[in-house]
Amino acid sequence: MDERQLTAWLLELIRRTSTDLPADVEAALVAARDREEGRARSTLDWILKNCAEARARSMPICQDTGTLILHVEHGPDVGPWLIERAARAAAAEATRQSFLRPNAVSPVSGKNSGDNTGLGAPFVTCHGVEEPGALRASLVLKGGGCENVGIQYSLPDDRLGAGRDWRGVKACILDAALQAQGFGCAPGVLGVGVGGDRATSYLESKAQLFRRVDEVNPDPELAAVEAELLGKVNQLGVGPMGFGGQTTVFGVKLGLRHRVPASFFVSVSYMCWAYRRRSLRLERGQPVYG
Repeated sequence: MDERQLTAWLLELIRRTSTDLPADVEAALVAARDREEGRARSTLDWILKNCAEARARSMPICQDTGTLILHVEHGPDVGPWLIERAARAAAAEATRQSFLRPNAVSPVSGKNSGDNTGLGAPFVTCHGVEEPGALRASLVLKGGGCENVGIQYSLPDDRLGAGRDWRGVKACILDAALQAQGFGCAPGVLGVGVGGDRATSYLESKAQLFRRVDEVNPDPELAAVEAELLGKVNQLGVGPMGFGGQTTVFGVKLGLRHRVPASFFVSVSYMCWAYRRRSLRLERGQPVYG
C-alpha cells in the first residue's frame, strides 16, 4: 500500500471526524432537544446550530479537538509501522490545515509539539487480520473536558456500598454520571469496561465509544443492563451542560474482560455531546467513509 495514499485517506478521516457529527449522534441530539424544555432545550438548539455550521464550513465542531484514538484492522500486506507513520503524517497535516488544534504537550514541561504528534500521540492500535488488502480504520476524537471526568473503581467500594456483582457495577456507573455533572459537556455517552486489569479495563471502556448510539449490545444480559442504566442516569436530572433536564446521557455502552480473582475494576470513560466518531474502510481499493 502506498504510504502517501494512506496518509491522504487518514487525513480525510480526521477532517470528517472533526467537522461532521455522525448521523446517529445528531439524531440523538435532535430527539433530546425535542423532549426538553426551557434552558435545556435552548442549549441543545445551540449545539445543533453549531454542528450545522461546522459541517457547512468544514471547521472543528469544538475548539478542543481532543485526543486522536485510532484503531486499525489491516491485512497481512500492510505493515503496522506504515499505518503508524501515515497516522502521524495525517495528524500533522490536519493540524496545519486547522482541522485539529495543536493539542499534544509534554507531560512535564507543557511544551506543545505543534502538530498533534509526540510521545504516544496520536494513539494508534493495529490489529492484523487474514484478509489480503483489508483496511478498516475507526477514529474517535476525545476532548479533555469529558476525559477529565472519567473514573475507575475498584470493587468492593465501601463508600458506595458496592460489591463485586451487577448491583455494585451499576452503583459505580450511576456515581460516575452524578459526579460528572455538567463538566463532561452533557449529554453524552458512557463507555464502561468491567473487569480486566487497570489498563485493559480503561481500554475496554474506550473501545465501547466506537459503537453507534443506537447500537444494541448483542449480549442480551448486557443489553438489558445498558437500557436500565440509560433510564436511571437520565433520572438524575443533570441535563444538557448541567442545566437540568431529562437528557444527561443518550447512551451507556458496556464491555467485559476476564479479570484475576484478586481484582475487580469498573472503568467509565465519558464522551461529551461532541461524539466525534468516524470510520474508513476499503472497498475494491477505494475508501468508503462512515
